[in-house]
Amino acid sequence: MGRAVIAVALCAVLGLASCDSPPPTGTPPAPSATPSPPPAATASLAPARYPVGTREVTWARGRDRPLRTVLFFPAVTTADNPDPAPAPAWITVRRDARPRPGRFPLVLFSHGLHGSPEGNTPAVASWAAAGFVVAAPAYPYTNRKADPYVRTDMVNQPADAAYLLRKVIALAGTRSDPLYGHINTSRIAAVGHSAGGFTTTGLFRPGHDRRLVAGVVIAGWMAPGRFGGPPARLLFLHADNDKVIPIADGRAAYAEAPWPKRFVVLPGATHAAFMRPDKPGYAAMDRTVTAFLRRTLNSPSPLTLTGR
Repeated sequence: MGRAVIAVALCAVLGLASCDSPPPTGTPPAPSATPSPPPAATASLAPARYPVGTREVTWARGRDRPLRTVLFFPAVTTADNPDPAPAPAWITVRRDARPRPGRFPLVLFSHGLHGSPEGNTPAVASWAAAGFVVAAPAYPYTNRKADPYVRTDMVNQPADAAYLLRKVIALAGTRSDPLYGHINTSRIAAVGHSAGGFTTTGLFRPGHDRRLVAGVVIAGWMAPGRFGGPPARLLFLHADNDKVIPIADGRAAYAEAPWPKRFVVLPGATHAAFMRPDKPGYAAMDRTVTAFLRRTLNSPSPLTLTGR
């Protein structure tokens, strides 16, 4: 397939006014004189922002539940230089790029109603650039192009998400796959926005995979049932000006969680705008989620989150 290059602004890093701003000009920094890929255990701890590769796969949970999924992963800069440039102003996203050396923790991202993997590329690519492999599915009846669109089908999405995690874990162990040896599946996180946050809460039910150790619920609410199973660390983010999902709904889900947790309020933000780099709240959201993922997926010691 062709290498479609998409420039995604890292407004959260440099405070750019808009994602439509042109990329910076000038001579890029010289590559390291002695490139050496980091070892598997510490690959995702590097402070640099990696280029990002994407590829698309489609699985199906039964005959009527196709799950088109975009995988975002740290990629090499060029065929000859696997080292990333230090903190680039723009994330370069290349379709079917070559994965960079190392093993990176797995993150599942669930979109909201009428959402899509592509519509959340700025945030998802930012997390991949920080050192994670992110699997972003298009849920069959609530994505932007769903036909028919069935809002109530979101109750089936936690099972879709659990199925998808099993498929990505299997992919990581398939020798013939390009991502073989590049995904660390021993510690997994799930992140979701809005109905994707609802989907995320539904993943942490009794009997969930013990490798699922962290969850991020962004502007979400509680799915039917209760939290249970192996302990996990949970982060809740909600805008204080959310007119779609009241912040009280997010706090109610937070109150149900029996594990280490934290609730973060995004002041002045609305329900979905802060998922875009040019809107209020994006910088705080991206910085908070990235730090949480790094600490929970890379830290071998227990992490205690203080709630609000």
